[in-house]
Amino acid sequence: MTGDPSRMTLWTGYFDQRATRKSGRRVPKSASVARPNLDQIALAARASGITKMRRDQDASHPMRPYSKEGRLIISTKDALESTKSETKEQVLRVIGESLKNLETEDKEIKIKQPKRSSGRDGARKAKQRKSPSRRPSNQRKKKFGRK
Repeated sequence: MTGDPSRMTLWTGYFDQRATRKSGRRVPKSASVARPNLDQIALAARASGITKMRRDQDASHPMRPYSKEGRLIISTKDALESTKSETKEQVLRVIGESLKNLETEDKEIKIKQPKRSSGRDGARKAKQRKSPSRRPSNQRKKKFGRK
């Protein structure tokens, strides 16, 4: 893909909050997430308005050949027009902010949904608890081989 001005390559490491700028992160920490995957980045690019894209799941970044992180190849013209940007860095920032927004929305949805363990499933989980508080006070956990 080197030297092809009609395409932009987005690596997942560009959006990794744990990485430093020196090790490959290209967006500010405010627009990055911890351990992004290719599906999240594609979803964020789609939310930003980019439609022409291709996923390469098994690709590894030349600087990180040991990890098969994957890359997203997008049309330069489509990306610049849909994000109203002039450079790749601005496109990355828009996608990163969209990625961050998607992550916060997912967290809010998970918080709002209460965990239900009622009925058969709840009884099954209660029976499988092995904490000392569920045993009678005179019984202790017996160790194997002791009398």
